[in-house]
Amino acid sequence: MAGIYDLDPAHSSAHFSVRHMMISNVRGEFTKVSGTVTFDPGNLQASSVEAAIDATSIGTRDDQRDAHLKSADFLDVEHYPEIRFKSTRIEPDGSEYVVHGDLTIRGVTKEVALKVEDLTPETKDPWGNLRAGASARTKIKRGDFGLAWNMVLEAGGFLVGEEVAITIDAELVRRPGGESK
Repeated sequence: MAGIYDLDPAHSSAHFSVRHMMISNVRGEFTKVSGTVTFDPGNLQASSVEAAIDATSIGTRDDQRDAHLKSADFLDVEHYPEIRFKSTRIEPDGSEYVVHGDLTIRGVTKEVALKVEDLTPETKDPWGNLRAGASARTKIKRGDFGLAWNMVLEAGGFLVGEEVAITIDAELVRRPGGESK
């Protein structure tokens, strides 16, 4: 499966989940993702991942909450319209992989580790393109990225949890002639 791939934006997504009022999890997604993956399982040092997420494409099924998440209290999409990830190294983890890299949200860059699971073998689609897929998961602390807005609850605790679970589902399309070097 060594090759250079582009994320298929119509079949890739970035999801998140965060605790609300210490009661339940609120889930959301970013619908506009793009990126490139260079992958050579025989030479992981030559492999890399770069991705961009349009922060304005956030959706949580609540227009008022989405507007608040886009505001300066959270993502500040007016000044930081994009969330970016660039890998620094990829390591094997049994039959899976861990992709270490720099995640940038609101102009703040922190290292994260994405656990890559469900890596599918290449298959040819009806139009002759070679495709593969993968899911990746990580958790971040939103305060580390300047997403510090919160509200103390009368009964104790906070309105928004600190830990954010992130899941990326990627469908990759091999570039024509996109054999990795």
